Amino acid sequence: MKARTTLLIDKETIERAQSLGLNISQTCENSLKVIMNFMQNGYSRIPEFLSPGSFPSGKESGVAGGVGFEPTTTNLGGCEQTAKGICKTYAENGGSIDWTGFLEWLEKDHRHRVSLDKVSYCKRFAHCLLDRDLSEIRDLRESLRPNVLKALSSLAKYLGIYEEYRKLMAQSGLKWAGRSSDDLIIDRLTKVEDAGEVWAWIREVKRTRPELQEFMDLMALTGLRLGEAISSYNLIIELSRKGKLNEYYKPDLGTLEHFRFKDIFIRKSKKAFFSFVPEELIQKIQANPPTTQDSITKSFQRRHIPMRFSDIRENHGTFLIKHLKETEIDFLHGRATSSVFMKNYFNPALIGDLKDRAQKGLREIQERIQ
Repeated sequence: MKARTTLLIDKETIERAQSLGLNISQTCENSLKVIMNFMQNGYSRIPEFLSPGSFPSGKESGVAGGVGFEPTTTNLGGCEQTAKGICKTYAENGGSIDWTGFLEWLEKDHRHRVSLDKVSYCKRFAHCLLDRDLSEIRDLRESLRPNVLKALSSLAKYLGIYEEYRKLMAQSGLKWAGRSSDDLIIDRLTKVEDAGEVWAWIREVKRTRPELQEFMDLMALTGLRLGEAISSYNLIIELSRKGKLNEYYKPDLGTLEHFRFKDIFIRKSKKAFFSFVPEELIQKIQANPPTTQDSITKSFQRRHIPMRFSDIRENHGTFLIKHLKETEIDFLHGRATSSVFMKNYFNPALIGDLKDRAQKGLREIQERIQ
């Protein structure tokens, strides 16, 4: 059981910590553990850092509560020497980071799978942060580097050394973004791929994994991302068993209304609003058991089947461009903002017109995956 306590922290530090997204109560606890390790190991600079003259006094202090209080902590990352010491102590203790606590902290703002990915990256590259040497990360491939940087950013916030981490990034010439949009466009222009290969791959998956036939059809017809498709597939099954499928699927328009389940489909950078799906496919999915991403990926790996789910989404957009405007495809792929969606698209008449034109492309897709 954790004891409840009250901390006095100057207002400027509280606001700065809040702007950095720090979990103050957790960072305070972690920082205290590090400082106690310092003192037990005989480091002499810590008493100086903890002396009364090191802290502001009086009126501008804010009050940070104890258990359950999230938004405040003293920012040790602002003191470079202390941040170096924190890194050194963790390194000398074999990088003994509370990974369970870190995962629980991440899951307050991230999905479970995203949190697991961040922890995985941090376990592999935490030594770069603790040793204050990001050269290894600088040399990573461009598709991996941004993910590692973002994961270590979360770890730095958790440990209370985010300011120091930003300085390390600047010194190493590292930036958050991966490849430029120009590079991505050039890659797209120079990428030669037969779209028929993707449809052939879907047919092969349906042949070797008959239990995934309806799932693969759902992905091909909606262009949803893999995680979104799994959530949609399982939600159809769950709601149908509860007799509440009408809350999600509207047979009169043939639409799955993802936006009604905001916690699942409306995320910070990835969204899904609507998908057009034939009622026949919905009825088949209802009779199936739910699935998981782990079961799908592991079964593919066991059978040495390549995973080309992202290619399905590309092909979906390529076929629809013959019948829909670019903005309409962006809408179906979740690239439109919610405000644009609600202002311009949430109208049954407009949705019906969009469906009529989208169906032309979807019929072509159906023919190729049978």
